[in-house]
Amino acid sequence: MMIGILWMTGCVASFIAMALSSRELADTMSILQILLLRSAVGLPVMLILARHLLPELMQWRDLRLHVIRNAVHFSAQYCWTVGIVLLPLAYVFALEFTMPIWVAIFAWAALGERITRVRMVAMGVSFIGVLIVLRPDAGLDPAALIVLAAAAGYGASAVFVKRLIAHSSPAVIVTWMVIMQLPMALLLLLITGGWVMPAWGDMPWILILGLTTLSAHYTMARALRVMDASLAIPIDFLRVPLIAIIGWLFYGEAVGATIFVGTALIAGANFVAVRAETKAARKRGARQ
Repeated sequence: MMIGILWMTGCVASFIAMALSSRELADTMSILQILLLRSAVGLPVMLILARHLLPELMQWRDLRLHVIRNAVHFSAQYCWTVGIVLLPLAYVFALEFTMPIWVAIFAWAALGERITRVRMVAMGVSFIGVLIVLRPDAGLDPAALIVLAAAAGYGASAVFVKRLIAHSSPAVIVTWMVIMQLPMALLLLLITGGWVMPAWGDMPWILILGLTTLSAHYTMARALRVMDASLAIPIDFLRVPLIAIIGWLFYGEAVGATIFVGTALIAGANFVAVRAETKAARKRGARQ
């Protein structure tokens, strides 16, 4: 249990560091260049750590699905980074918590997975939470819709992973992510232009971005191996108040109580749904 908490703490720290490094780098370079450098740092690390995966990678199994999944995930990363640059950091993290809603919708549409009553109620409560965060009566920032698109993209990507995990290990999936998303970013950057030579002062942020992109995936996977998702959600929820404090200290970002209320509804609804579904799965396993 304690090991799982430590892994999730590392995951939370990784996501916060990713957001901060993206915000800092966006002062001098485009989002496409940020995504390119992120993959450029991650690629040699993955190639060194994943040498034993070479036989599995050379099988080219589910290659088309990997390409589609990474195109969707890359688009989601782009939208997420747009939000990080344009919106208060806590706002972005709060809206990102809608991802489980999209996972349920896409898993039902693509995989035929049943949406339980508890999950339907959770989706309804989460939607109310989103409205509280967005506060459409106060004027809706278009960047918020871009972040919701990012959450939807992450949800679709997670559904692809559900398909891929049947034949590919998590390490192989992450390795293909780095290998494929680097040329995607490079091609788009060549088309649009705007490359800026990074300054020496940018190097620490570039390294942090590339390494925490990998560590965020790795620590979450390790945490979920040793603890239930229902226990991981409350720890993950700490991202919002922590990033709110950091945003206030470093960028003078003031956020209202509505963000915390809305996020609590979204995270709380997901917690209840995951806990109920986990208990139901255990009961089915006990009967069998």
